[in-house]
Amino acid sequence: MPAISEPSHLAQLTAAFEGIPHCRELGLKIVSLKPRLAVMALDYDDRLIGNPKTGILHGAVISTVIDTTAGLAAAASVPADSAVATLDLRIDYLKPAQIGKAIFGEAECYKITSSVAFVRGLVHQGDRDHPVAHCVATFMLNSTGFSIDQAVPR
Repeated sequence: MPAISEPSHLAQLTAAFEGIPHCRELGLKIVSLKPRLAVMALDYDDRLIGNPKTGILHGAVISTVIDTTAGLAAAASVPADSAVATLDLRIDYLKPAQIGKAIFGEAECYKITSSVAFVRGLVHQGDRDHPVAHCVATFMLNSTGFSIDQAVPR
């Protein structure tokens, strides 16, 4: 089993997450991935508008970006065969995303126990000091959930 710091583990995670159907459909891409740290990006797309009169992205898009990025940070913090499932996700929406601009999710797994990974993250549009949303999340480890073994055909 690859250790969490091995490039092969991170490469497997990248392939697995970018292969998730909703990530592909949205166009969500991994910008950088290190043990405990993940950055993802999503280009603005008219298909993702929540209010056609304003052009502002739907809140569920922000939720998906932050949850997926946080899950990726958690998965990058544990051995490759560990299952990771969202246990709790608290999101504060701070302002609407600017129309026409890409959004970026950043997450850090700051603590791991034998059964839970603790993550904090944010969504911004290029300025981390002025986020669109931020979150705190916990992920259950080694129960039913996402794992590389289930996502990548061998």
